[in-house]
Amino acid sequence: MTTRVSTVGVPEDGVTMKGLYWQQSSSGEEASFVFLEKDNLPVMRDNYVKVKVKACALSRIDKKLLSELKMEIEFLPVGREIAGIVLESILPLDSEDSGLCEVVIVHEHYLAHKPEKISWLEAAGTIRDGVRAYTALHYLSYVSPGKTVLVMDGASPFGTIAVQLAQHRGAKVISTVYSPEDKQYLEKLTPSVARIIDESNGKYDLTESCLEETGGLGVDIILDAGVRLYSKENETTSQQLLPHKHDIISLLSVGGHWVTMEENLQLDPPDSRCLFLKGATVSFLNDEVWNLSNMQQGKYLCILEDIMEKISSGVLRPHLDEPIPLYEAKVSMEMVQKNQARKRQVVQL
Repeated sequence: MTTRVSTVGVPEDGVTMKGLYWQQSSSGEEASFVFLEKDNLPVMRDNYVKVKVKACALSRIDKKLLSELKMEIEFLPVGREIAGIVLESILPLDSEDSGLCEVVIVHEHYLAHKPEKISWLEAAGTIRDGVRAYTALHYLSYVSPGKTVLVMDGASPFGTIAVQLAQHRGAKVISTVYSPEDKQYLEKLTPSVARIIDESNGKYDLTESCLEETGGLGVDIILDAGVRLYSKENETTSQQLLPHKHDIISLLSVGGHWVTMEENLQLDPPDSRCLFLKGATVSFLNDEVWNLSNMQQGKYLCILEDIMEKISSGVLRPHLDEPIPLYEAKVSMEMVQKNQARKRQVVQL
């Protein structure tokens, strides 16, 4: 594997390489994205390979996580989900290289084979959402035939993959959308979603709709896209569309699983009491956990391989935007960082 990658169109040492970086200012100014040139690639070490990058997906940077890990450096590399010649990968959290670069050095334990029928854009654009969906539905909950899964914001890049993976496992899927365009997108998915709840017009009550769809039994698995901890004045439109934590808890079935992306979730005693009576669980979805610990590296690689296989067989079909040229990567990354991109942004090199 190492030999094949090292011999495919890799420039000689000494070539200047350009990559996209996130510049953090110590003066309190807003961080910005900049292109930097590096004179040389890192020195090759055992079990590392060179990958010629063909596509790189853009994902939001978790500034708080980096701060807690003491990884606040002046120039932080951008772009970790890459697809390249022969191999594709997610760059580790502590990688010094930007994925938006012609060639990167990657440890072979972070690589998985890309089937020939998958495009570079599909490989790079699906892998992070795929890891997140697998973590939520297979390791934090237990999706299986006959269960009901509620996916909040099912037309988002992550929601799309989660919907498809749950359906593939035989689950009944309910999903929320926040615009007519998102509803039209979900309606075109095959197999079809059992019920789409359009929350953009205020006509549907999430709790009533889900309980009606499940015969009053509740939902077995809930994947949220953020929740409201309490009501407050001057909420933005996007905040108003988020479900309240009480709504989520009331929707859970007996023995249900709530998988949340709300890292600051606060549960009051009545909330805990309700979860206790239902025997329900709350899990926190952090897909970076696979890179924060190497204890389960084998499982991580199995997830990567299975994602590639399911894209190849048509089970997973990512929600991708049009390919982005390298010169537009800075503007696109700014949109991603502000949560303004509704489709997965992938740069084509």
